[in-house]
Amino acid sequence: MSDLSSQVRTVCVYCGSSAVADAGFVEAAAVLGRDLAEAKIRLVYGGGGTGLMGAVARAAHEAGGKVLGIMPEFLRQPEGLYEAVETVVVGSMHTRKLMMFEESDAFVVLPGGVGTLEEIVELLSWRRLELHRKPIVFYNPGGFWKPLFDLLQHTVDLGLTPPAVMDTWQALEAIGDVLPAVLAMAAQEGPHIDLRIHARV
Repeated sequence: MSDLSSQVRTVCVYCGSSAVADAGFVEAAAVLGRDLAEAKIRLVYGGGGTGLMGAVARAAHEAGGKVLGIMPEFLRQPEGLYEAVETVVVGSMHTRKLMMFEESDAFVVLPGGVGTLEEIVELLSWRRLELHRKPIVFYNPGGFWKPLFDLLQHTVDLGLTPPAVMDTWQALEAIGDVLPAVLAMAAQEGPHIDLRIHARV
């Protein structure tokens, strides 16, 4: 894994912050956090200490990994800022998302709600516009993300989205397969996967 991970120094994880999230989802987030730490890959995430968000950050930190949280000021209380790791507090959601993107070499999407949906639709839109080629991997336990994939396919079938968009991510049901898939996708894309889009959005 070490040879491939030289191209992936930082992985951004999008996921839910709900404190009542399914326990299996929370444990999978912790597994991913430990996997990132073991591979010496920095985690970038939304800065919160609850739900899947808190689980992935806490596990990475406790396993000796590097973690960067990025949190809008107005969410400090609702998402419970996780103060044990380096955290940047920013002024808006837009700044948060752009900074998370620019700090990361690849993206993992865990189960989440409407906030996670908003983040990943923007990420996929930027990919469709060829503003980046960074790997995107969904953790898809029990087909969690299938309704989203079906909706995207529906837009393809109606000629509203290019068919190639459906090939811009991988979806996996085993959390242990997620990081290897990220690294393999990065190796396939080559060293120029970051097109630095900040001047275009």
